[in-house]
Amino acid sequence: MATAELPHGDSAGTFLGHPKGLFVLFFAEMWERFSYYGMRALLIFYLTKHWLFSDAEAGVIYGAYTALVYITPVLGGYLADKYLGQRKAVTYGAVLLTFGHFLMGFEGNGGQDAASLNIFWLALAFIIVGSGFLKANISVIVGQLYPRTDVRRDGAYTIFYMGINLGAAIGSLLCGYLGETYGWAYGFGAAGVGMLLGLIVFVGFKPLLLGRGEPPIALSRGTEWGLYALGILAVGACWWMVQNQAIVGTLLGAAGAVLVAYVLFIAVVRLPAHDRDRIFAALFLIIGSILFWALFEQAGSSLNLYTDRYVDRAGVPASVFQSVNAIYIVLLAPLFATLWTWLGRRGLEPSAPAKFGLALIQLGAGFLVLVAGAATGDLTPVLFIFLIYLLHTTGELCLSPVGLSAMNRLAPAHMASLIMGTWFFASATGNFVAGLIAAATGSERASGEGAGQQVVLDVYSQIGWIAVAVGVGVLVVSPLIKRLMHLDTLRDDSPAGTDMPAADEAYPAPRPAE
Repeated sequence: MATAELPHGDSAGTFLGHPKGLFVLFFAEMWERFSYYGMRALLIFYLTKHWLFSDAEAGVIYGAYTALVYITPVLGGYLADKYLGQRKAVTYGAVLLTFGHFLMGFEGNGGQDAASLNIFWLALAFIIVGSGFLKANISVIVGQLYPRTDVRRDGAYTIFYMGINLGAAIGSLLCGYLGETYGWAYGFGAAGVGMLLGLIVFVGFKPLLLGRGEPPIALSRGTEWGLYALGILAVGACWWMVQNQAIVGTLLGAAGAVLVAYVLFIAVVRLPAHDRDRIFAALFLIIGSILFWALFEQAGSSLNLYTDRYVDRAGVPASVFQSVNAIYIVLLAPLFATLWTWLGRRGLEPSAPAKFGLALIQLGAGFLVLVAGAATGDLTPVLFIFLIYLLHTTGELCLSPVGLSAMNRLAPAHMASLIMGTWFFASATGNFVAGLIAAATGSERASGEGAGQQVVLDVYSQIGWIAVAVGVGVLVVSPLIKRLMHLDTLRDDSPAGTDMPAADEAYPAPRPAE
């Protein structure tokens, strides 16, 4: 059969039952996550120990930075949908990220030196905008390799997610160790090398993507370079915003309202009934994910500081523990991928909303386990750090890859990057709230070591019970949300320029579990 007749790239052959292009994206994202999480493992310590910010200040800066990392995919997704296509957007984002990570290696004299700090803010700005062009769009290309009704989709996103976390694990271990042992520049420099490798993989193996993610319209050279210049202007805007964290909160509130209103307008006015309902279901999952990320993202800030100060680590650098979550995912992701596929073929797989409820329950349980472990002595046994990360990881595997798949599956093709961008916008909101929570855990640090630890534990106890309660509520309403997804009428888009039927006509979708 000719390549043009194949809607989903099987002409390149498969590996482990999936298109080879999936593994190009796997390795490209693996190296990008190596750089991002390698830098993140050091960031809160860099802020408090090198730049000498207080815990509360560092928490808010950390939250603003990570929020901007997740809000810029809205811009990157829109430009990819309308003009650049996902592949060029990912390539440009990788270039910006490489530059930003290498720029992080310039540490100056530390303290509050204005000139050195400005370079640090600029490095963060390049990473923020680069992530905006890359993050949502590389996830969209994964979805473009499969029919919307393909039972392999959740498994594919879980494999992709395993690549993310393989990079995160290696990056946290290597960059964290180098940064805390030999100097900040070594850790951040290693992150830059990892990002460069990701760029090389994505560009070098482009043919295996089989034309996925190309521009939707023919672009003149001037227009294309104008869009790249827009990215540089965004770097300048982010350089200013990351220094003015309150502006980020205002931006999230205003932009979030506009974005949700726009998505609802499109759904109500322009979409047929079932597509409209699917957008409503997607928005429910998006809103639910905000709470998850607000609590989960304590890992890089308050939990990282807690591990450094109040845990019996036996001399192991605290930043190294940032790899635990990622290592768990590398080990558990294949089991979850197999489990969802096995249950799906038997009509027993929990719905996406039910998985979200389970995720929140496990997330809350993790905090409560750590609080219980802290009561065993002056220093918390390191076992409880492994336990909180285990419960957070199993929760993450019930939400994040499933959410990625659901966004791509529920959105009509012409809204794919917009909805994926909205998903990451929710992550941005969650990350900003995470910074505020982290600031609250450090607000009474000056009152003493013991009092500081108790403040953290009190906050963790409160958010743990809140997460469990909300998770139970999501489980209760999950059947209603599942009905809005209309899985029984989901259809694949026929490829443009061919007479091929929608894929579900050739390969009927399995009957969804009741």
